[in-house]
Amino acid sequence: MKKLLFSAVVLAFTATAFAQPQAKKVTDVAKFASETIDFGKIKQSVPAKGTFTVTNISTTPLIIEQANPTCGCTISDYTKEPIAPGKNGIINATFNAANVGHFEKHLTVKFAGVDEIKSITFTGDVLSAEEFDKAKTAAPATAATTSAPAKAKATKTKKVKTKVVTTAS
Repeated sequence: MKKLLFSAVVLAFTATAFAQPQAKKVTDVAKFASETIDFGKIKQSVPAKGTFTVTNISTTPLIIEQANPTCGCTISDYTKEPIAPGKNGIINATFNAANVGHFEKHLTVKFAGVDEIKSITFTGDVLSAEEFDKAKTAAPATAATTSAPAKAKATKTKKVKTKVVTTAS
């Protein structure tokens, strides 16, 4: 009887010791100010840049391992240094705006120590130079219709620091 009880205790201890820890989720370590940026109407062949802000909500430094675009029409860059708890890092996405039409593009973000991949999105409408100029004169100058540096519209209702920068080719 003692051997059976001893064997059960050893088995339980061994199973506990080798159990894998609960995998962290993105929502455990990071919070995005906005997961979607709307560039609005942008001029064809004028690259647009959006900035996603990520806050470290964990108690340890957060490292962005990767922030990869899902297509060749986008270039991304991100904070390479560890982000201290409670501090912010950024992920920049530059869209080339080569083709006319509506677009919805994604970046996949991987954080160190987190198995889950997070997808963030930017969207908008690329207009030909003629259509862009018509839209610009038809409506008062707004962030969505100017070719000068402007702010992108975030999809959440709270204020979000988001920057769209367009540069002439």
